[in-house]
Amino acid sequence: MNWRRYFWPVIGIAAVAFSLWLLIHELRGISLNDVWTGIAAIPPRSWVLAALSSVVAYAALAGYDHIALLHIGKKVSWLFVTLCSFTTYAVSHNIGGSVFSGAVIRYRAYATRGLTGQEIGVLVAICWFTFILSSVFLGGLVLLLEPQVIDRFTGAPHHGAAFAAGVAMLILVGAYVFGSWLGLRPLKIGSFQLHYPALPIVARQLLIGPVELLAAAAIIYFALPEAGNPGYFVVLGVFMVSFSIGLLSHAPGALGVFEVVFLTGLSDMDPVGVLAALLVFRLFYLIIPLVIGLCLVLFFEHSQYSKGEG
Repeated sequence: MNWRRYFWPVIGIAAVAFSLWLLIHELRGISLNDVWTGIAAIPPRSWVLAALSSVVAYAALAGYDHIALLHIGKKVSWLFVTLCSFTTYAVSHNIGGSVFSGAVIRYRAYATRGLTGQEIGVLVAICWFTFILSSVFLGGLVLLLEPQVIDRFTGAPHHGAAFAAGVAMLILVGAYVFGSWLGLRPLKIGSFQLHYPALPIVARQLLIGPVELLAAAAIIYFALPEAGNPGYFVVLGVFMVSFSIGLLSHAPGALGVFEVVFLTGLSDMDPVGVLAALLVFRLFYLIIPLVIGLCLVLFFEHSQYSKGEG
């Protein structure tokens, strides 16, 4: 038996089980009726803004693929790229292992448009790196503007350390931009080559990439109650910490992990209102896109089968 094959799935399931236990402990005394009341208290305007934020987030995610295709010099139908990107992230966000699960979907889709395995590998790498770059860039800005956000998780002031970490993160981003300006040699791993993105590509990464994270955090921000709301940048910081830990946990959909970390970061707010906002986030960012994405996969596979390519 190859234990490596089962290692990360087991880790993910264990993370879900442990986080759900923590979540139940955290929310003891809160009934389902309380949660439903919290959801019902969200005004229609907030529902609309949360839904629009989700649309913006997935539109930005489609930009990841467009940037990668521009980098490798391939032209694919704008509609096809957008639908492929939407399906990729809708599925991978829910099942975890976004890099690997997304690679499978992208390979199946883009291979039908003439891209080679190496080109698809570069595309996946650029999309993944755009997300990392965006996270570091936004994380650095948040730590500079709201260094006290770290205190929400540590319980003690670390403003100086947080500010220094923010500066370091932005220096890393600056070094990446400087490397692009220098035109460094491509990274070679065997026969695989990853060329350094040109400055116009880097500019798009730093412009389009952060929009997805900003919009995703806005889903929760708009759904949160006004009472005790710490403001958008604090919510963004808590979201980025929660989302990152959720990804690292390898838990499917970061189930339980995301909620526990987020509730910790907003412990000064009514937990019912926070949990209601997190459920709205899961609805708009995970559940609805997953349903639509699975329908798109079925439609695509049916069309390929009809052409004799399935």
